[in-house]
Amino acid sequence: MKKCPFIQIYLYNVGVIEVNVRIVKDYPEISETAAQHVYDCIQQKEKITIGLATGDTPLGLYRELLRLHHEHPLNVSKLTTFNLDEYVGEAAESSCSYRYYMNQQLFLPLGIPLAQTHVPDGMAADIEAECEQYEAQMKAVGGIDLQVLGVGRNGHIGFNEPGTSFDSHTHKVELSSSTREANAKHFGSLERVPQHAITMGIASILHAKEILLLASGERKAQAMFQLLEGEVTNEWPVTVLRRHANVTVLMDEEAASLLSDKALDNIKVTHR
Repeated sequence: MKKCPFIQIYLYNVGVIEVNVRIVKDYPEISETAAQHVYDCIQQKEKITIGLATGDTPLGLYRELLRLHHEHPLNVSKLTTFNLDEYVGEAAESSCSYRYYMNQQLFLPLGIPLAQTHVPDGMAADIEAECEQYEAQMKAVGGIDLQVLGVGRNGHIGFNEPGTSFDSHTHKVELSSSTREANAKHFGSLERVPQHAITMGIASILHAKEILLLASGERKAQAMFQLLEGEVTNEWPVTVLRRHANVTVLMDEEAASLLSDKALDNIKVTHR
């Protein structure tokens, strides 16, 4: 993905900030653009640590990354990964766990040794100790070079729900009803969705050297409006990304549907 020039977005009651924003046509274009960027980062760096997301949004990225890898294989011997989150109470071998998701969708097909991949242990006997250990592991490798993020309908990043402190590090969180409802399809029913998860905290996410946020569909439009035109508030956790020096927001037209004409006039809109 070619670097877009910084774009000045004039935000109500905030003034002028610099945000790297691209609006593309649809989800396939988001996936292709994001995958090319991740591929280039792995290819260009001798050693790299990437933070990864789960859910529906990054699936296309992972599929496209695997396609690129099959055409021109990557050297993954010095690739380290850390996932944003995991459900409390879901074992790694459970088909509903994020460890299982990542193994199936990316790690095994990419051929990355599982010892180089990190996902919180949702079955840890001491969840607080697991959170502290996970945070320490990220620091031990020098932090995250590139963090891939999705965003929830309520603006959560990772599993940091509205109201989460911007100073938070990896911690246990109670999932909101809207988040559990959005994930019920993966469990067969709402009742089976865990009520708690381990997640990187907002401060943990902001420590990444670069952040790539993906947003697709009309359901994410309100979150994108808040990010680019609202106030920075923990009631919309995604808005904290405006405090990061190197964040790229990649969204499709549906996700951008609530943005004002003033904002759109200053955003790079690209179609193939």
